[in-house]
Amino acid sequence: MSGAAGRFITRNLIRLFLIAVSVVMLYPFIWNILASFKTNNEFLTRPSALPSGIAWDNFVRAFTKAKMADYFLNSIFVVALSAVILLLFVIPISYALARYRFPGSKIISNLYMICIFIQATYIMIPLYLQMNNLKMLDNLGAISLVYAVMQFPFSIFVLSGFIRAVPRDYEEAARIDGCGNFAMLYKIIVPLATPGIATVTMLAAMGFWNEYPLALVLLQTPEKKTLPIGLANLFQVQKYATDWGALFAALTIILIPTVAIYLVGQKSLLKGIGAGGIKE
Repeated sequence: MSGAAGRFITRNLIRLFLIAVSVVMLYPFIWNILASFKTNNEFLTRPSALPSGIAWDNFVRAFTKAKMADYFLNSIFVVALSAVILLLFVIPISYALARYRFPGSKIISNLYMICIFIQATYIMIPLYLQMNNLKMLDNLGAISLVYAVMQFPFSIFVLSGFIRAVPRDYEEAARIDGCGNFAMLYKIIVPLATPGIATVTMLAAMGFWNEYPLALVLLQTPEKKTLPIGLANLFQVQKYATDWGALFAALTIILIPTVAIYLVGQKSLLKGIGAGGIKE
């Protein structure tokens, strides 16, 4: 077998493997969407078959039975506010750690890296007690702040790596023209680091949208619950008489925004992740 033939076979085997992995990954997603259009009778008698029609009333029941519309708006508010808070802090912090060396900068960077591995569930009890002492429980603004802070370490890791990849020549030219540090950041670095900022924003937004444990503990009033909690409520309300069509319709509602965000920004996402691993 020649080298060219061997490479041809290897490439095609890799392609077949990747296609098989894609099918395995996409099957649950497609099955969930199809199930959201089925009636309960179809779901129980023919769970693997295609729906005979489009049962739009499943989505209506999902919104009316568990107030999914209210939860949807709450989630949008929390995600938007969390993303704004995140970017306001992460952009200057990442720039400072990527471009400047000062006493303790290495320690600060290492602490952020360590904090990447600290999940919210690990500190749930002290976090709840602290939020209670500060009278910040059951507050959408407060939980947005918590969400943003929990994303600081990973976001700083990605964005600082991207900023390190930006040539210093632009900053030197701007400094010659009299540009200060603040103007340098927002007029030079931010435009050049847009793919990295987009990556951080998209990854964080998807995490905010799907977050469940913190919302379950820190939000207590039903009117302030977010969408993942609303989905759990939908299942709880139905008890043993589960409305499967409405349940899978609610799951589809939750999936659509994250999929849409990825499809719109996938190029910036992949570019930002690749650049985030670059070191000086």
